[in-house]
Amino acid sequence: MTENALRSSFRDPSGSLFLREGVLYRRVNAVYAPHYDQLMTSGLYEDLVGKGLLVPHEEVTVDGEEAEGAYNILRPERVPFISYPYEWCFHQLQDAALATLRIQRRALKFGMSLKDASAYNIQFHHGKPVLIDTLSFETVEEGRPWVAYRQFCQHFLAPLALMSYHDVRTTQLLRAFIDGLPLDLVAGLLPRRTKLKPALLIHLHLHSRAQRKYEDSGEMKESVGRGMSKGALLAVVESLQNATKALQWEPPKTVWANYYQDNSYSDAGIEHKRQIVGRFLELSAPAVVWDLGANTGLFSALALEKGAKVVVASDVDPACVDIMYRERVKKSGEDLLPLVIDLTNPSPALGWAHGERDSLADRGPADVVMALALVHHLAIANNVPLPMVAGFFSRLCRSLIVEFVPKSDPQVKRLLRSREDVFDRYTQADFEADFAGYFEIETQERVSDSDRVVYLMRKR
Repeated sequence: MTENALRSSFRDPSGSLFLREGVLYRRVNAVYAPHYDQLMTSGLYEDLVGKGLLVPHEEVTVDGEEAEGAYNILRPERVPFISYPYEWCFHQLQDAALATLRIQRRALKFGMSLKDASAYNIQFHHGKPVLIDTLSFETVEEGRPWVAYRQFCQHFLAPLALMSYHDVRTTQLLRAFIDGLPLDLVAGLLPRRTKLKPALLIHLHLHSRAQRKYEDSGEMKESVGRGMSKGALLAVVESLQNATKALQWEPPKTVWANYYQDNSYSDAGIEHKRQIVGRFLELSAPAVVWDLGANTGLFSALALEKGAKVVVASDVDPACVDIMYRERVKKSGEDLLPLVIDLTNPSPALGWAHGERDSLADRGPADVVMALALVHHLAIANNVPLPMVAGFFSRLCRSLIVEFVPKSDPQVKRLLRSREDVFDRYTQADFEADFAGYFEIETQERVSDSDRVVYLMRKR
């Protein structure tokens, strides 16, 4: 692996990714040449790019070790923020699955097939799922089954079924099983009634049983489904598509999903807070904003209005994120990326040598982090001392828009109803002193009809 190679790009013999002076390049190895030529000359590349299903690229010439012996060097359009399936809400994962199947259907019409169906090859770009791995295609061999079928089931269908029939939080299992959920595990967790669904019976339960059989016998996995025609391959895709569409999950009416209808702000107060945050965004003029504890994205949308190019809106509540994705991204067309992230246990570095999947902090820093109505949840509900909260935020951003919510606030009183108040160092003076160790306070303003204060800070 060369010095500039991405740590996540080493498994595929077809090629690899590398960075040079901040520019992303993809190396195409000679072994992949006939498949790449088929992709580019068959019309499939133009078809997928035109439909927004594949990131476009340019063929370029570069010097250096990374280019030695390469068949081609590509400069793909770069997705500004890489997210992972365990950070997606139900409908994001479902849309990513359907995009993968749509890509496979298109590929078959051009004499090609996806050799990878990894959820990590899909990213959300301008609010829509798009394939970022140009080298995922291979020329169709007559009679050969879809080699990515198992991977699709493990990365998409299995977690979606668990989320739909068991608990939406089971998506976090994808953090433990980086190559998708084992089908025997999923089949054991799903309720028996899923066996009455023909598609789930075939693609999960019987598929799991077949896996065990062939693994025990030592026979080649590819022997399953030999002799499949193009029509049969399309039928598999259609069956998976129907199974994926049939899975449903509706966000429950959680406390946080209804936060803006049930909070301690008056109408005048919430409007004043929007004005304050809007001014602070104008002062900081960020291109990249991370809205931590975004709820359903009210202030994430404000960041877009104020000119931010990339807005990542995260919340611990899957219901909030799902509402944000469906209402703000899909319905309203807002170009933000909603993610399910628990800041008390944020996404870690995962995979081989802790390098295949970056931690949340490694994907920063953002120009601005917004932490509105969040600090009291970390400090009081989760016992994270204020200096540690400030230190963590300083790793994520260059500037910070943060709200202090005092003990006099109804929301903090609600948190303290069920526990002893042992938070002697939770005052506005303590907050300012602790954050001053990492940030310089540029300006601050109290929200009308409340004791809350919003600050604009710059990292020291």
